[in-house]
Formats: sequence, C-alpha cells, structure tokens
Amino acid sequence: MKTLFSNRFVNRVVHKALWATLLPMCALWGIGQAMAQRASPPATNATALSTELPTEWQGALLRPLALSEVELRFAQHFPGSVARMTDGKQVLVLRTVARPTRMLHPATDCYRGLGYRIRNEQLEVQADQARWRCFVADRGGRAVRVCERIEDAQGQGYTDTSAWYWASVAGQSTGPWKAMTVATPL
Repeated sequence: MKTLFSNRFVNRVVHKALWATLLPMCALWGIGQAMAQRASPPATNATALSTELPTEWQGALLRPLALSEVELRFAQHFPGSVARMTDGKQVLVLRTVARPTRMLHPATDCYRGLGYRIRNEQLEVQADQARWRCFVADRGGRAVRVCERIEDAQGQGYTDTSAWYWASVAGQSTGPWKAMTVATPL
C-alpha cells in the first residue's frame, strides 16, 4: 500500500511538472508567432487591388460585387485581399493571403456570426475532383448552400482552416493562398 501511494504521488508530481514546463513554452511560442506576424507588414489597399481576380468560374463569366459593410470592416484588418463576385446564380468570395493568419477562418464562423443556423456539414469531391467542405446555412426562411476550400501556391487543397494554418506555419504549405467560398441560394 505504501508503494502504491508513493507511485501515485511521484506520478502526480511528474505530471504537474510537465504541465508547468509545457504551458509556458506554448505561451512563448504563441507570443513569438504573434510578434512575427506583427513584424511583417500587413496588406495595404494597393496590395489588395493588385490581386488578379478570376474572370470566370466553372465556365460562367464573373462580375464583381461590392463588399457588404461587415465584409468591408473585416477587409480593413485582413492581411490580404477580399473580393466578392457572381456569375448570376452563385456568389464567390475570394480571400487571398501571403502569410499564415488566424484571420482566415471557416465560413461557418461567418454565417453563425450573422445569425444563420448551420446544418449538413460534410466534405465533398466536386466535378473538378477537388475536395470541398460544404454546408447549408438557414436564416429567416432563406437557405444557402456554401462550399469552401483553401489552395496554396502549389495547388494543394485544404478543407479545414486549422489544418491549413498549421501546415503553413510549419512550412509544409507555401503561399500565396486562396480561400474560395461559393454560396448558392437554395
């Protein structure tokens, strides 16, 4: 009984010592990442305007749309560019970034923040053989089907922003990156 008690005690002490060591290291790493992001200059409006926008999407001609007030406020602090376009049937939101950022987040976050209910979230392989994350967003009797993905400079795709972020921070994915979100009214 005495040996069991002493082993538990030693295990607790070792466990707490590991946490006491790991937590500050994680905090320091996070601070270092934030300082690195702050050190690199944010995108300016000139950078955002110099991003070449596609003229067609899935064979249909695109025309630019004005950003909403919410999108304009977001774009002012976004370290890249944000553009909205339509082919007359669906809306394409194209965000580009040159460096890893936590400001590139999933469309589900945006829709939930605007009061939409999210349902039927799933991964899909679409006609272009690319994997997309899709869901349906409902609000006030209106439903929209939303699909999104992130692509790096080499064409590698991500359907999860957290996976993209960590791959880009670790150097496994290089930019510039394009985050494409397609919303189709149902």
